[in-house]
Amino acid sequence: MARCGSSRTTPTDAAPLAKETTSSSSCASHPCRRVNLEGMITPFDPETLREIADESAAVARLNELGDSRSTAALGEKAELYRMLGRLDEALQAAEQCFRLAHFTGDREQLTRARLRRAIVFQYRGDLERALAEMTSCRASAHIESWDALEAFAAQHEGKVLFELGRYDEAKDSVAHALDIRQRIEAPKDQIESSRFAVEAIMRRSLRDG
Repeated sequence: MARCGSSRTTPTDAAPLAKETTSSSSCASHPCRRVNLEGMITPFDPETLREIADESAAVARLNELGDSRSTAALGEKAELYRMLGRLDEALQAAEQCFRLAHFTGDREQLTRARLRRAIVFQYRGDLERALAEMTSCRASAHIESWDALEAFAAQHEGKVLFELGRYDEAKDSVAHALDIRQRIEAPKDQIESSRFAVEAIMRRSLRDG
């Protein structure tokens, strides 16, 4: 399988953004699960804390989605384009998904769409905008007691802070995600991804002084 990024990896971060068609019972347990991206995301690179993607699987899934314009399909396309480095297309799909989610009136769905778009901002190098969006989403999820979504937002907030060189704040954000995931007994891979991200941030902080 063709993959981009370093071969050194840590446990995978939880699939972040549920397809809007996921059943309510599934969403309660895994509100941030990717459904159709299963198997496409491999563990993240400990040097960058970014995902390493299976490019051939991502391209195949894009071909399957075709011209579908539903909120779920657009969200998935945004992630697939991002994984492939096609960031203009990723942003276009993420913006369309955000607009559609806004019209649903579902605040949790809208927060997921904002997070998806914020990760695209991050990959495009717009770190301050990405951080502002993720921090806002984290706050919204906390107020609404969307624990798993709050953990996901906190983890990605930490990754952006890491890229900004703000290591103490990055560690605090990811440690917060870890605390939530342990408290709610999140899937093991989610807990391990947070634990390894904390360790990676601490190593970088010590290395860079």
